[in-house]
Amino acid sequence: MKLSVLDQAPITSGNTAPDALTKAVELAVVAEELGYERIWMAEHHNTKGFASSAPEITASYIAAKTNRIRVGTGGTMIMHYSPYKIAEVFKTLSALAPGRIDFGAGRAPGGDNYAMYALAEGRQPQVNNLYEKLQWTLDFLNDQAPLNPYYQRVTASPNNVVLPQSWLLGSSGNSAVQAGKMGLGYSYAQFFNGYMNKKVFDAYRSNFVPSPFMEKSEIMISYFVTVAETREEAEYEAKPADIARLLFNRGQVDLMRMTPEEAKDYPLTEMDRMWIEDNRSQHFVGTAKEVADILLQEQEEYGFDEAMICTIPHSQEARLNVYRLLAKELM
Repeated sequence: MKLSVLDQAPITSGNTAPDALTKAVELAVVAEELGYERIWMAEHHNTKGFASSAPEITASYIAAKTNRIRVGTGGTMIMHYSPYKIAEVFKTLSALAPGRIDFGAGRAPGGDNYAMYALAEGRQPQVNNLYEKLQWTLDFLNDQAPLNPYYQRVTASPNNVVLPQSWLLGSSGNSAVQAGKMGLGYSYAQFFNGYMNKKVFDAYRSNFVPSPFMEKSEIMISYFVTVAETREEAEYEAKPADIARLLFNRGQVDLMRMTPEEAKDYPLTEMDRMWIEDNRSQHFVGTAKEVADILLQEQEEYGFDEAMICTIPHSQEARLNVYRLLAKELM
């Protein structure tokens, strides 16, 4: 199975934002050594829990520190930015690291309403023309003039660079058909809701039209997992993430993840425990063999091409170990 990395640059208890970005680079280097296909940086705004607010910047630094692994964004939240500027950024990245850059486009805001309006300089955020904005971006990337009067007399430079591989992100299945028609890879976030539907992926494939960005259909599924040498150790490392999602569900969205020691003694009601257990459809926890078996079963059922792994144990060594253990089982 092809494996990749999704990094949100988490700022865990006792660490700083610069720590998180330094660890993102270290993770990329290790992932390359292990044979991972790609590493994507997420985009998050108005949070003290993640340091990845400018994923294209981190991606450029990672690309300079690695040699083979593909590097990109998962995603660039296109509602906030001009298609012209997005294209210039990714063409520049591709010129610097040809054949290794991914443009992952997301339609979500990546933050709350305050962040949306701040990024729009107080104006009403544009949310109703995102597929159109994406097409204009792709046109610019491909050295073409988009069908928009604002863009007819400008060129997105640098020109004549290797096209970045381009993907459309989704979490509900609504964007699958559009991704296929635009000739993009389809990246589905299973860990958002724990739900997958084979009909969605079949619809993407049946509507896929080869493009300069993708010759054939490609489906990548993003999973949130915690693995360790034993199930007991995995549960111990996973509890801070479980509690973080529980608190997020209650509207407490701007909290750093606690240490496993802090989580161990965190007071949980019986209802809390039931909620966490139900949430395990979005957070796979166990030994590497147990989680690998789940991923292989899902690959057989849904026919995806690649699994992208996100994990947030508190320590960097535990996080790197997740990727080492899964690589040993699946690659």
